[in-house]
Amino acid sequence: MSDKDAHLLIVDDDERIRDLLKKFLMRAGFLVTAARDAAHARRILAGLDFDLIVMDVMMPGEDGVALTRSLRETMQTPILLLTAKGETDNRIDGFEAGADDYLPKPFEPRELLLRINAILRRMPDAPVEAAVPKMLTLGPIRYDMERGEMWQGADLVRLTATEMHLMKIFSASCNEAISRAKLVEELGRDRGQAQERAVDVQITRLRRKIEADPKQPRYLQTVRGAGYMLAPD
Repeated sequence: MSDKDAHLLIVDDDERIRDLLKKFLMRAGFLVTAARDAAHARRILAGLDFDLIVMDVMMPGEDGVALTRSLRETMQTPILLLTAKGETDNRIDGFEAGADDYLPKPFEPRELLLRINAILRRMPDAPVEAAVPKMLTLGPIRYDMERGEMWQGADLVRLTATEMHLMKIFSASCNEAISRAKLVEELGRDRGQAQERAVDVQITRLRRKIEADPKQPRYLQTVRGAGYMLAPD
């Protein structure tokens, strides 16, 4: 799928912003559907699949962070949160809920477009049928390096787009420590302490899906002074 084939869902209670975003992204070549609040978004998502969701945080009723957390229970569609709140703690709340990126208002439309394209590029390509799968074993977890899929027995473990990208990075350098700064760079985000803290949050979320005891990780290890390391069986 090319970026321009992507179908985006815009969720914002401000009709003016919603319409402006829809028109701008359609001019950029995307197929765009808009929802006025979380309840409306849920009805749309019940019948359509999307490649990415762009969602405002501050909405009446169920806010964007709560909706993100709920959607993460059943889907892995990338989510980009928009909010007037720019403090680090608010960004962390969004990442902990399962968001893939976070853009504080006001923002330049071009920056939104760049972030959307960056997220879509991080999504794994469709596997080539003739490719021989390469598997990593993490206890009861199997990670298919070719497909970017994680399995526990016959069950597919749902990963967010950021978690998929992290697994791709780690699996390419097994048993080698990768610094937080390097992970921020590989994820295509701006450098800085806040983004490194956001990586820590994503690592914590990923450990919950890999480790029997996330507080004492066996496979996704912290290497003191060096960063994080994936150590498969």
